[in-house]
Amino acid sequence: MLLVTGASGHLGSLVHAGLAERGLAPLAGTRTPERFGALGRHVDFDDPATLRFSGVCTLVLVSAGYGEDDRVIARHDRVIRAAEEQGVEHVIYTSLTTAGDHLAFALAHRWTERRLRESSLSWTILRNGLYAELFGQLVAPVDGVITAPFGTGGLAAVARQDLADVAVEVAAQPAAHRDHAYELVGPVAVTAGGVAGELGLPYRPVSLARRRAELSNADGLLPFQPAMLMSIYSATAAGFLAETGGDLRRLLPQTPRQPRPIAVAAAS
Repeated sequence: MLLVTGASGHLGSLVHAGLAERGLAPLAGTRTPERFGALGRHVDFDDPATLRFSGVCTLVLVSAGYGEDDRVIARHDRVIRAAEEQGVEHVIYTSLTTAGDHLAFALAHRWTERRLRESSLSWTILRNGLYAELFGQLVAPVDGVITAPFGTGGLAAVARQDLADVAVEVAAQPAAHRDHAYELVGPVAVTAGGVAGELGLPYRPVSLARRRAELSNADGLLPFQPAMLMSIYSATAAGFLAETGGDLRRLLPQTPRQPRPIAVAAAS
């Protein structure tokens, strides 16, 4: 039996749908299980009583999302411990590309990778690149001008659907991917200037200091989120996230989607 956590989220829902299309009848671990009918199972990383994995052979652990490091680490530890205690055989974890070590949210991913390696479980680690959709949102124009402080740096962004498709391929045959870590970045590096050109808009990047000040005064952001966003800007601008290649093309059942059109659509 398969179970996908975070099945109501952007990535988890795509993974669950892909596995369902394969006829694998995956359980949907979510705080809103009613959306999935008989396949829904209430899973809340903050409530250990809901971490019921009896009968689950393969667990797709979609990372717990935004949160302070200690909270994310505690969530992942609860899930892995429950998987060990309840007989889960294999965990597939959606981590972060190795180049993302410069990002402010890398620590919890690396901790979780280490926890899996030291566990009694077999595992596969999917080191996902940043989404092309996210890049598009970050370069969305304001008053007809793109001001995101990416400079001339490129990002090897990857389509969210491609990452979901890889997770489906691995979950369908977990034994073939036992104890492997895969680098899943996009086929080309996307730049803010390139997106601006596609949209026919000027690109006038502001300084990192100005963007930090803007984020500090933004409504709707949690306290830890400005630092996470700033790390994406600075690491991309410095060229640390531009390297392409890796395992995406080899693991996908089709040619990787081009990230720039996806980013353009998200920025529009």
